[in-house]
Amino acid sequence: MTDPRQYLTASVINTGLLALVAIGLAGGLVAGWIGHPIWADALLLAGAVPVLVAVVIDSAASLLRREVGLDIIALLSIGGAIALDQYLVAAVIALMLSGGRALEDFAAARAKREITALLARVPRSANRYEGETLATVPLEAIRPGDRLLVRAGETVPVDGSLLQMPATLDESALTGESLPVGRAPGETIGSGTINAGAPFDMLAAATAENSSFARIIRLVRAAQAAKAPSARLADRAAFIFTPIAVALAGAAWALSGDPIRGLAVMVVATPCPLILGVPVAIVSGLSRCAGRGVLVKGGGALEALARTRTLFLDKTGTLTAGEAHVTAIETNPGTEEAELLRLAASLDQHSQHAIAQAVVAAAKARFLTLAMPEDVEEDPGAGVPGTVEGRRVSVGSHAYVAARSDAAAWSDAFLRRMGYDGATGAFVAADGEMLGAILLADEIRPDSPRALRMLRRAGIARIVMLTGDRQDVAEAIGAALGIDEVRAEQQPQDKLTAIST
Repeated sequence: MTDPRQYLTASVINTGLLALVAIGLAGGLVAGWIGHPIWADALLLAGAVPVLVAVVIDSAASLLRREVGLDIIALLSIGGAIALDQYLVAAVIALMLSGGRALEDFAAARAKREITALLARVPRSANRYEGETLATVPLEAIRPGDRLLVRAGETVPVDGSLLQMPATLDESALTGESLPVGRAPGETIGSGTINAGAPFDMLAAATAENSSFARIIRLVRAAQAAKAPSARLADRAAFIFTPIAVALAGAAWALSGDPIRGLAVMVVATPCPLILGVPVAIVSGLSRCAGRGVLVKGGGALEALARTRTLFLDKTGTLTAGEAHVTAIETNPGTEEAELLRLAASLDQHSQHAIAQAVVAAAKARFLTLAMPEDVEEDPGAGVPGTVEGRRVSVGSHAYVAARSDAAAWSDAFLRRMGYDGATGAFVAADGEMLGAILLADEIRPDSPRALRMLRRAGIARIVMLTGDRQDVAEAIGAALGIDEVRAEQQPQDKLTAIST
């Protein structure tokens, strides 16, 4: 992968060249206007010459790689203008060229910042038990067999298995599953998942380098370093355009005997609209995409979209909202849905669990007045008991709530529905009676159907959905959206393989 320091140096140089030529051009125009032609020429040269030197170096490197770009024409125009004492012409072309380069750097920097967001999630250390004490050690020091503590909100540092107590994990980084997943003691857990519940102990089964999240990071870095699928369209045109422009300029000079005529042809041939237009279009496209939550690697990828006929899409957070939403409420006869939701949300105010927060958000969206609970003692990953307005309320999994209340006739059917829908449920009991349950699922985004229709009108002939979800859940989403092919239960490396082949 390109050294970030080299990238930063190139960006600083291009920005500095743009500032220098802009100051030189402005100063030269002012000096000429007030009647100091010598100072005007000096300032214009001071701005144009550094750009000329930079372009000479870059063009020489490109020619050694057997690459030709439109910068060659700009180089000949700047050099010819300086040789013929046309300093204003040289400064204007230098401004166009340095401005285009600075914009390209800005576009690349934006894409780099977005991709770096994933890399920022990589943990740098882990909490390891050493005898009777707990020590914070570098991630590289973790070895299989080490006992680790993962606190609430922390990223699981390495692959391993749970010890003693269950855990609630956010596995979206690995599988795309938007809802928190419960894991029992002894189950395998992957690095890169986030502890969405209480702290837990785990036994390391691999080093950090050989763990799941490390493999994902390597895939991201490989994609980041990979060459764009095609060269810039404007540069490809240079293979034909540059020799023709040079030949015409030479002919104009030879036929007229005046080198200024040859320079005029080169200046006219200098594609200033392309030199500026291409990076402006790229920056505008990347910014528009970023504003809509779409990450584009760079200009090459953006250009490739014009030729794209097959589109691969992730499910969670792309076609679906990526977070749990209340989709249905089941209640006992005599219990109103709004009252059930209000009781559950009142108690869930004291929980940081993602499901609890989704229940609270649904109650607030319906403008329900929540009560302040008392005596709340959360059982991480299972449920929350507490007192709401004098009633002893429990909210949690079916097993947790059923152990504290009488059975409900509808609960078995509700559990089957959860399985069919790939959803989760929050069961609610009060004073020893199971009052109802709240169904939560990751819903299709409202704009997904329209977006897919527009993509098909734009020329996409085949749409494939890749997801880590179960096959039945994925197929239900795919059928609802008219997806051509659904590939479920995919790990990150499986998704990359599907795209590559």
